[in-house]
Amino acid sequence: MTDPIDTVAFVDDDADLRTANLQTLALAGLRSRPFADAEAALAAIGRDFPGVVVTDVRMPGMDGLQLFRALRAMDAELPVILVTGHGEVAMAVAALKDGAWDFLTKPFGSDVLIASVRRALETRRLALENRRLRAAAAEAGEEVLIGRSPVMERLRETIRQLAQAEVDVMIEGETGTGKELAAILLHRWSGRRGRPFVALNCGALPEQLAEGELFGHQDGAVPGARLSRAGRIVAADGGSLFLDELDSMPLPLQVRMLRVLEEREVTPIGGDQPVAVDIRVIAAIKQNPDRLIAEGRLRADLHYRLDVVRLRMPPLRERLEDVPLLFAHFVQEEAERQGKAARPITDEASRHLRDHDWPGNVRELRHFASSFALGVDRVGPEDTGGEEAQRSLRQRTRAFEAAAIRNELRLNDGDVQRTLDRLDLPRKTFYDKLTRYGIVPADYRQARKR
Repeated sequence: MTDPIDTVAFVDDDADLRTANLQTLALAGLRSRPFADAEAALAAIGRDFPGVVVTDVRMPGMDGLQLFRALRAMDAELPVILVTGHGEVAMAVAALKDGAWDFLTKPFGSDVLIASVRRALETRRLALENRRLRAAAAEAGEEVLIGRSPVMERLRETIRQLAQAEVDVMIEGETGTGKELAAILLHRWSGRRGRPFVALNCGALPEQLAEGELFGHQDGAVPGARLSRAGRIVAADGGSLFLDELDSMPLPLQVRMLRVLEEREVTPIGGDQPVAVDIRVIAAIKQNPDRLIAEGRLRADLHYRLDVVRLRMPPLRERLEDVPLLFAHFVQEEAERQGKAARPITDEASRHLRDHDWPGNVRELRHFASSFALGVDRVGPEDTGGEEAQRSLRQRTRAFEAAAIRNELRLNDGDVQRTLDRLDLPRKTFYDKLTRYGIVPADYRQARKR
């Protein structure tokens, strides 16, 4: 358990003043640690000190300003409140510009001390929480499903076990829960690591192109295509083939895919000789397969052939304890992408993380974190006022949608296909939205190069 952020290191060489102020802090419910000199305080306060420092400026030996500078060199986020005399105000103001949290001029009332200390403690709490989350996110790494909730611990362990088994896998989960990342980990943690990992979003391709893209074609077998093409199945030979949104695959192609799974061979369009393939197939669907079968969107025989093992990706609302960790990771990721320090979490953002139920799951959280890292404190219409409160629901929805598209284009360096996959949109719908909002993908490629 982490220490409560409620400790005040009070540094003053005057024993009477030190005792009086310690009593004031105790009556306010705050813990305190008294120090009679700056050297003793500096020796006792570490980088992750769970509180703030209040120090007199005028002391023998190391004075309060020297203590402040030494503490700032150790931890720039540690709030230091300076206690000064009337003639030292100019010096204290200069210290504020150098990063001191506040200064109190003698004599000061107990209410002034407590108010300043409480504000400083809240700032310290947020700083240490951000520090802890960034460290945990860095420890988790970029290539794992981030989360310390029991359900995520079990999921990672299950994926590690399944990765070593040469079986096809069905992944079920809502949009934005990380199905593709789970598929990537199944590949990377398996004996097929280093071999091809080929992903195909079955819902992103026009039906007339899907067959050739998946199975390949011979020279002249497809109108407008004069050269032969191997197709995604052959490209995955030796590795793994990830079929996202399997239920969006046209039913005739589902029949052909079933044969590939049963025979481990594929015949390209216009070809008469099958090509043997060594592939592991990982498929993903958004809904319960029984419902998809009942609706006629997924063939039962294909489902049963693939559903040797099923992984369920939990929605974010079922693991809300992971939200702060994920948010810190995404903010740090975007800050590094922009080449600047990560923003400390604000009270508004913290409240939104705690109160929102994240219907868009990890993908929605990533968009929010990206906006926050870029300085856009978008926390939803219910948290805003003024002009925003007067906007219609349709206007708010469009503004959110446009921001999400711009953010994803920025994250993917203007790459349309990656953006389509991440936003889970059909190509025509995506381009309609680009036209509606005046968004040009090429602008984001140029912006990243500047």
